[in-house]
Amino acid sequence: MIETGRLTLRAWRDDDVPSYHAMGSDPAFMRFLGPAMSLADAEAAAARQNAYLGTFGACFWVIEHRTSGAFVGYCGIKPGPAGTPIAGLPEIGWGIAPGHQRRGYAHEGAAACLDWAWTTTDWPSVFAMTVPDNTGSRGLMEKLGMTRLVDGDFDHPALAAGHPLRRHILYQIDRPFL
Repeated sequence: MIETGRLTLRAWRDDDVPSYHAMGSDPAFMRFLGPAMSLADAEAAAARQNAYLGTFGACFWVIEHRTSGAFVGYCGIKPGPAGTPIAGLPEIGWGIAPGHQRRGYAHEGAAACLDWAWTTTDWPSVFAMTVPDNTGSRGLMEKLGMTRLVDGDFDHPALAAGHPLRRHILYQIDRPFL
């Protein structure tokens, strides 16, 4: 568990799934991620994140608002997907639910996750990926101090040839020297 001034990042619980499903069913939220999620997809994703927590020591944790207890979204670090240039490497990611966006939660959570990574693990770098048109996530990556790997563009293997979201770009941040 990671705590910030406003947020708690924690493992997934069964009661998080309906909120995650609502988020993953929203076309505006999913515009850079792919098709809308079914309830079964949301359940599987929550179980997968908790499995990463058990085997990798981290995951895309649930973001819970510390005062209200509201489900805000997810943020964390998990193993990069198979078949990508960062397969098995630490990948940071986030998603903020509609109704909670534009309040700085993604930056607050992601910065806390990087602090956690540098103090808790020996990872030399953390990576992030997105589609080229996702200027919001790209801007946050840069605000966090991440650098785009210009030679790191790739086609995501989970998406079919010709899919408009198939092309991805990579960002990286290295462990700071103290």
